[in-house]
Amino acid sequence: MKPQDIRFVRRGETVTLRDVPPDRTLLDLLREDLGCTGTKEGCGEGDCGACTVVLGEAVDGAVQYRAVNSCIRLAHAVDGLALWTVEDLAGPDGQLHPAQEALVQCHGSQCGFCTPGFVMSLFGMYQNRVCQGQPITRDHAREDLSGNLCRCTGYRPILDAAEQMASLPLVRVDEPTLLRQLQALPPPAPAADAAYLAPRTLDALLQLRQRHPQAQLVAGCTDVGLWVTKQHRQFAQVLDVTRVAELRRVERYPHHVAIGAAVSLTDAFAALRADRPQLHAFATRFAGLPVRNAGTLGGNVANGSPIGDSMPLLIALGASIVLMRRGGHRELPLESLYTGYRQNVMAPDEVLAWIKVPLLVDGAQAGREFLRVYKISKRFDDDISAVCLAVRLQLADGRVQSASVGVGGVAATPVRAWQTEAALTGQPWSADTARQAGAVLRGEFRPISDMRASAAYRSAVLSNLLERLWLDSQGVADVQLESTRLLGEPA
Repeated sequence: MKPQDIRFVRRGETVTLRDVPPDRTLLDLLREDLGCTGTKEGCGEGDCGACTVVLGEAVDGAVQYRAVNSCIRLAHAVDGLALWTVEDLAGPDGQLHPAQEALVQCHGSQCGFCTPGFVMSLFGMYQNRVCQGQPITRDHAREDLSGNLCRCTGYRPILDAAEQMASLPLVRVDEPTLLRQLQALPPPAPAADAAYLAPRTLDALLQLRQRHPQAQLVAGCTDVGLWVTKQHRQFAQVLDVTRVAELRRVERYPHHVAIGAAVSLTDAFAALRADRPQLHAFATRFAGLPVRNAGTLGGNVANGSPIGDSMPLLIALGASIVLMRRGGHRELPLESLYTGYRQNVMAPDEVLAWIKVPLLVDGAQAGREFLRVYKISKRFDDDISAVCLAVRLQLADGRVQSASVGVGGVAATPVRAWQTEAALTGQPWSADTARQAGAVLRGEFRPISDMRASAAYRSAVLSNLLERLWLDSQGVADVQLESTRLLGEPA
């Protein structure tokens, strides 16, 4: 397979790099090929944020800014985009960018190793909020910095800096010029023996999948990137679905919303929250913002990790998935996709194209639905679940008309809790019903012990979460971690 060139805009100039291997990470390209060592390697798995950079993409005549982890981002994924690292923010005269100046003024850097990543997340926040005339609240800062860890525990001054950026003199990117530069970048020339395939249309994707079934599919690379950095796996050929125009869309229909497989997790959760605002807290805890900006809903579903948090929610919502190949497609319930640990029913020439999520079609239905997703993890932010439980109840006249329950972290795949649904359906919605259904849920699965939790802990959590669901439905706010504040912490 033949490596290709990549081109991107940085510091107002077009950068061209020749013959970049398909599995080279953006972090390695920055540090080793370009000598940009301000971007740090911390965890190598998208957990700490030290390697954060910001990408800019031309979308509908404007520049869309997104902070991403460069350690698990493939270098070819920045082809045709704009790139900022921590070295790129200061002005020509050395004047610090407000994201940097605010950190200095608020004493937000301690050992300094994590600081470049925090600066870049702050820069992304600055572009998306301050430059759009939007304020930055403490809650905004917490959410947008959720993917950055400070091991010196210096979060308070960093959050102070996020709020203070807007008070400094405004600094803008020259977007008209940048848009012209991005539009002038030549599209990649297709080649039959290309090592990195990035089709722009669905038809081209299906043709390439049929022709190259052995190529490694990537749809955001937040898992495949780990295979590169942690397992040292190499891929002779990569097929990237994230440039396919049809799969980057969210389409709304009278009874469902269709989310393309290449829609980012950030945008996918925004689409789900539009109809169910109560999902906001879960969406922000799904992962750190750089992971949500890079990862896709289709990639998360197709990867099929038993601890992938989107699947329990989608199962509870009654989602289905559309698999496509040249000449046809098929649709099936999401929970029917999986056959075993990271195994599924997809044929070698098929791709997951769409996730279809039913909508609440009338006000009466919306009034009867009670939906909650509980993520249990060792860290509140930016962590992988030990257990994830999603429950959707349809309540009427004090009884459970129907129940949908999706669970992660308790089996080899994400699963639907059929027995628990049966135990809930038709019963009065009460503390006793929740307790009895919790006992059923506890016995329905046989989880394993691993680094995140013991089997006994997972089983106990399952039943306890249904009791939390009951308390939650009665308006007891103290059962939710999201409602807590540390003593003395600003609201």
